[in-house]
Amino acid sequence: MQLIEATAEDIDTLIDSWYTLASGMADYSEFNELVYESAGEVPEDGFRRLLESENVSNYLVEEDGETIGWVTLQEGEHPSREYTSYTKIVNLLIREAYRNEGYGAAVVSRVKELAREAGCDHLKVSCEWHNQGARRFYRDTGFEEKQVTFVQDLD
Repeated sequence: MQLIEATAEDIDTLIDSWYTLASGMADYSEFNELVYESAGEVPEDGFRRLLESENVSNYLVEEDGETIGWVTLQEGEHPSREYTSYTKIVNLLIREAYRNEGYGAAVVSRVKELAREAGCDHLKVSCEWHNQGARRFYRDTGFEEKQVTFVQDLD
Protein backbone atom coordinates (compact mmCIF):
# COMPACT_ATOMS: atom_id res chain seq x y z
CA MET A 1 0.00 0.00 0.00
CA GLN A 2 1.29 3.45 -0.83
CA LEU A 3 0.10 7.01 -0.55
CA ILE A 4 0.49 8.96 -3.78
CA GLU A 5 0.07 12.73 -3.56
CA ALA A 6 -2.92 13.77 -5.63
CA THR A 7 -2.58 16.28 -8.47
CA ALA A 8 -5.02 18.23 -10.63
CA GLU A 9 -5.17 15.19 -12.90
CA ASP A 10 -6.81 13.29 -10.02
CA ILE A 11 -9.72 15.72 -9.51
CA ASP A 12 -12.34 13.24 -10.76
CA THR A 13 -11.01 10.55 -8.41
CA LEU A 14 -11.01 12.99 -5.49
CA ILE A 15 -14.58 14.08 -6.22
CA ASP A 16 -15.75 10.49 -6.55
CA SER A 17 -14.03 9.54 -3.29
CA TRP A 18 -15.41 12.58 -1.48
CA TYR A 19 -18.92 11.89 -2.76
CA THR A 20 -18.74 8.28 -1.57
CA LEU A 21 -17.59 9.38 1.88
CA ALA A 22 -20.04 12.29 2.11
CA SER A 23 -22.98 10.14 0.98
CA GLY A 24 -22.26 7.73 3.80
CA MET A 25 -22.23 10.56 6.32
CA ALA A 26 -25.71 11.82 5.39
CA ASP A 27 -27.37 9.25 7.66
CA TYR A 28 -25.67 10.63 10.77
CA SER A 29 -26.95 14.22 10.77
CA GLU A 30 -29.11 16.60 8.76
CA PHE A 31 -26.02 18.83 8.63
CA ASN A 32 -24.43 16.22 6.35
CA GLU A 33 -27.20 16.39 3.76
CA LEU A 34 -25.79 16.69 0.25
CA VAL A 35 -27.00 19.18 -2.35
CA TYR A 36 -25.75 17.07 -5.26
CA GLU A 37 -27.51 14.00 -6.64
CA SER A 38 -24.29 12.48 -8.00
CA ALA A 39 -20.53 12.94 -7.99
CA GLY A 40 -20.78 14.27 -11.54
CA GLU A 41 -22.61 17.37 -10.25
CA VAL A 42 -19.92 18.34 -7.73
CA PRO A 43 -17.95 21.40 -8.90
CA GLU A 44 -14.20 20.99 -9.29
CA ASP A 45 -13.20 24.42 -7.99
CA GLY A 46 -13.24 23.49 -4.29
CA PHE A 47 -10.99 20.52 -4.94
CA ARG A 48 -8.62 22.64 -7.01
CA ARG A 49 -8.33 25.08 -4.08
CA LEU A 50 -7.60 22.17 -1.73
CA LEU A 51 -4.82 20.97 -4.02
CA GLU A 52 -3.33 24.48 -3.99
CA SER A 53 -3.57 24.89 -0.21
CA GLU A 54 -0.23 24.99 1.60
CA ASN A 55 -1.43 23.25 4.75
CA VAL A 56 -3.68 20.59 3.15
CA SER A 57 -2.49 17.46 1.31
CA ASN A 58 -4.56 14.86 -0.53
CA TYR A 59 -3.22 11.37 -1.14
CA LEU A 60 -4.61 8.52 -3.17
CA VAL A 61 -4.32 5.18 -1.41
CA GLU A 62 -2.96 2.74 -3.96
CA GLU A 63 -2.42 -0.99 -3.96
CA ASP A 64 -0.79 -2.65 -6.98
CA GLY A 65 -1.44 0.46 -9.11
CA GLU A 66 -5.14 0.59 -8.24
CA THR A 67 -6.68 3.46 -6.28
CA ILE A 68 -8.46 1.90 -3.32
CA GLY A 69 -8.98 5.00 -1.18
CA TRP A 70 -8.08 8.55 -0.34
CA VAL A 71 -6.92 10.57 2.63
CA THR A 72 -6.85 14.34 3.23
CA LEU A 73 -4.38 15.72 5.77
CA GLN A 74 -4.22 19.20 7.27
CA GLU A 75 -1.33 20.57 9.29
CA GLY A 76 -1.84 23.09 12.05
CA GLU A 77 -0.63 24.23 15.43
CA HIS A 78 -1.71 25.18 18.92
CA PRO A 79 1.14 27.53 19.95
CA SER A 80 0.01 27.82 23.57
CA ARG A 81 -0.08 24.09 24.33
CA GLU A 82 2.52 21.48 25.20
CA TYR A 83 1.52 19.58 22.05
CA THR A 84 1.79 22.31 19.46
CA SER A 85 2.06 20.93 15.92
CA TYR A 86 -0.47 18.50 14.53
CA THR A 87 -1.57 16.68 11.44
CA LYS A 88 -5.31 16.20 11.19
CA ILE A 89 -6.86 13.42 9.17
CA VAL A 90 -9.70 15.37 7.57
CA ASN A 91 -11.01 12.63 5.26
CA LEU A 92 -10.20 8.95 5.10
CA LEU A 93 -11.91 6.54 2.76
CA ILE A 94 -11.06 2.98 1.90
CA ARG A 95 -13.31 1.63 -0.83
CA GLU A 96 -15.81 -0.89 0.50
CA ALA A 97 -14.30 -3.87 -1.34
CA TYR A 98 -10.99 -3.27 0.50
CA ARG A 99 -12.26 -2.65 4.01
CA ASN A 100 -11.35 -4.87 6.95
CA GLU A 101 -8.13 -5.95 5.23
CA GLY A 102 -5.75 -3.64 7.14
CA TYR A 103 -5.52 -0.85 4.57
CA GLY A 104 -7.02 1.79 6.86
CA ALA A 105 -4.58 0.91 9.64
CA ALA A 106 -1.74 1.01 7.11
CA VAL A 107 -2.84 4.49 6.03
CA VAL A 108 -2.86 5.70 9.65
CA SER A 109 0.60 4.21 10.14
CA ARG A 110 1.92 6.00 7.04
CA VAL A 111 0.22 9.25 8.12
CA LYS A 112 2.07 8.99 11.45
CA GLU A 113 5.35 8.77 9.53
CA LEU A 114 4.44 11.78 7.37
CA ALA A 115 3.43 13.77 10.45
CA ARG A 116 6.71 13.00 12.21
CA GLU A 117 8.65 13.96 9.08
CA ALA A 118 6.76 17.29 9.05
CA GLY A 119 7.76 17.94 12.67
CA CYS A 120 4.31 17.34 14.14
CA ASP A 121 3.92 15.98 17.65
CA HIS A 122 0.38 14.62 17.45
CA LEU A 123 -2.42 13.45 15.15
CA LYS A 124 -6.05 14.50 15.22
CA VAL A 125 -9.13 13.03 13.60
CA SER A 126 -12.88 13.55 13.92
CA CYS A 127 -15.78 11.33 13.01
CA GLU A 128 -19.53 11.34 13.43
CA TRP A 129 -20.53 10.54 17.01
CA HIS A 130 -22.96 7.78 15.99
CA ASN A 131 -20.55 6.19 13.49
CA GLN A 132 -19.56 3.32 15.76
CA GLY A 133 -17.45 1.66 13.07
CA ALA A 134 -15.28 4.75 12.60
CA ARG A 135 -14.99 5.32 16.33
CA ARG A 136 -13.91 1.71 16.87
CA PHE A 137 -11.41 1.94 13.98
CA TYR A 138 -9.77 5.07 15.38
CA ARG A 139 -9.60 3.65 18.91
CA ASP A 140 -8.08 0.44 17.49
CA THR A 141 -5.41 2.50 15.67
CA GLY A 142 -4.35 4.28 18.87
CA PHE A 143 -6.50 7.41 19.00
CA GLU A 144 -8.32 8.44 22.16
CA GLU A 145 -11.61 10.29 22.32
CA LYS A 146 -10.96 13.85 23.40
CA GLN A 147 -13.58 16.31 22.26
CA VAL A 148 -17.18 16.60 21.09
CA THR A 149 -18.17 19.00 18.30
CA PHE A 150 -21.53 20.77 18.54
CA VAL A 151 -23.46 22.22 15.62
CA GLN A 152 -26.50 24.51 15.36
CA ASP A 153 -28.71 25.68 12.51
CA LEU A 154 -28.83 29.50 12.23
CA ASP A 155 -32.30 29.74 10.66
